[in-house]
Amino acid sequence: MFSKAIADADAGRVPTVAAALGITMAAEGRGRGLSHLLLRGLREAAASHHLADLVAPVRPSRKAAYPITPIDRYLAWTTPDGRPFDPWVRVHVDLGGEVLAICTESTVITGAVAQWEEWTQMRFPDSGPYVVPGALVPVEIDRDRDQGRYVEPNVWVRHRIRKP
Repeated sequence: MFSKAIADADAGRVPTVAAALGITMAAEGRGRGLSHLLLRGLREAAASHHLADLVAPVRPSRKAAYPITPIDRYLAWTTPDGRPFDPWVRVHVDLGGEVLAICTESTVITGAVAQWEEWTQMRFPDSGPYVVPGALVPVEIDRDRDQGRYVEPNVWVRHRIRKP
């Protein structure tokens, strides 16, 4: 997003889309409806700048409870009323957002095995995938290369602010 925005600005192109880099809610604020307010605020800010859309890379908030389920299957799950199963994706859809695509490599974190053991307070005695609390997918440990690699997916959501 940054490189595209800079290139567009350098070329004199007028912005048409706002992009959220991330929306993070402190634990004590969760479950109080504040996420709706934050997202509405972003939509209003985009509208005040006469932008057509707001796009957001959304980290599905409940995916960490299902780390071995592929993201495409997880995103296909719904509540009994047909809305998205994931609460954060559901907030976006409830406010008019449209799921555009899955980004399979949204965040990539690599480090030595010792670093991963320090970060996670876990031991990785062998090579292979490990489920780490809070991670959306398993961390891949390669003892021979002394490397742990985590590749987290997300989902891109578009909010139409005004008709194109």
